[in-house]
Amino acid sequence: MPVCYNKLWKLLIDKGMSKTDLIKASKITTNAMAKLGKSEDVRVEVLVKICRTLHCTLDDIAEILPDEQTE
Repeated sequence: MPVCYNKLWKLLIDKGMSKTDLIKASKITTNAMAKLGKSEDVRVEVLVKICRTLHCTLDDIAEILPDEQTE
């Protein structure tokens, strides 16, 4: 199930935060941030840390995309 984190990037822009700022504030790894940047799977723990740091919900930072149907 593909996930898109464009909402997270927009939220960071709105709050004037860089990815580095978020890494430090939420205490996530640079590896986790790299995975987010590539829209790869990350642990729910990482998403929870980000939500707590940004005072938001999962809905505010991620969007589940429909599976592409191949025929």
